[in-house]
Amino acid sequence: MTGTATESPAQPSPTGTRTRVRLSRIRDLALVPAILVLVVVGALSSDTFLTSGNIIAVLQQQSELSLLVLAQALILIAGKMDLSLESTIGIAPALAVALVIPATANGLGVELPGALAIPLCLAIGVAIGWFNGFLILKLGLSGFMVTLGMLIFLRGVQEGLTEGKNLFDVPASFTYLGSATWLGLPAAVWLCALAFGVGITVLGRFRQGRALYAIGGNVEAAKAAGIRADRVLWTVLVIGGALAAFAGVLMTGRLGSVAVAQGDGMIFTVFAATVIGGVSLDGGRGTLFGALSGVLMLGLIENILRLLSVNSFWIKAIYGAVIIVALVVTRVTTGRRQD
Repeated sequence: MTGTATESPAQPSPTGTRTRVRLSRIRDLALVPAILVLVVVGALSSDTFLTSGNIIAVLQQQSELSLLVLAQALILIAGKMDLSLESTIGIAPALAVALVIPATANGLGVELPGALAIPLCLAIGVAIGWFNGFLILKLGLSGFMVTLGMLIFLRGVQEGLTEGKNLFDVPASFTYLGSATWLGLPAAVWLCALAFGVGITVLGRFRQGRALYAIGGNVEAAKAAGIRADRVLWTVLVIGGALAAFAGVLMTGRLGSVAVAQGDGMIFTVFAATVIGGVSLDGGRGTLFGALSGVLMLGLIENILRLLSVNSFWIKAIYGAVIIVALVVTRVTTGRRQD
């Protein structure tokens, strides 16, 4: 009797498991038809849309956004969110470069070796993610309010640090990854593809990745199953900060400078891409392939609108509309509320 009672609760049936796998794969590919439609619309709208130069430009311009989306998707799957990624992409390279360039170039006068610029930038991103984790997990503060406060604080620090000026004397070692070309494609595109490949593999093949879904789905159940939820959440926040800082390296290399407003407003686009890519704001659901599809879809929409000379203000309005439509579609198809 005892053995029967313990075995009865329910191993999921093979049929049910296969059904869930098939549905997950369908959700992964949900944006592919829309992307194909956008390619056709773009080709019909402009002769330059399908040129190699334009396609490569779209991919490179979306590389920094894709890293922020990767970071946000991981954090959202784990049941948290990080608004400060928008500021980390600016403050991390700004502070790293300021520690390297001379005071005559608006630096801090420390003049550390240029080779340290990228490690410093990544370390700053890690420190921001670690501090967010400390405030949220150790002090029990609201993740939304903590990261919103950090967004505002870091933006202010960057403006004060640079005195409202762009930093131009960026070391060549810092700009290389954002400006180099490997095998006919920008290095940034290869690096982003590698980052997503690693992320998709970890989430799909390793227990650490599956733990993110477990925590995001039900943190108490995950703890009861022996998962160290706080450690996992802290780690993913640190990884998010590091990815945002690396996105700052790529953006700085592409532009050749650190703009005082670097990253300003990007968080809205980040959420647009993740939400339309199927990542749930409630945690526990979504895939990185879907999130990447969201980035590509938004990049194609923006490119088509720019080729048609549509005012950039309307592009922001369209992004907002895309988020609302995605939430409505999610509500209708899943029956779950997005609170």
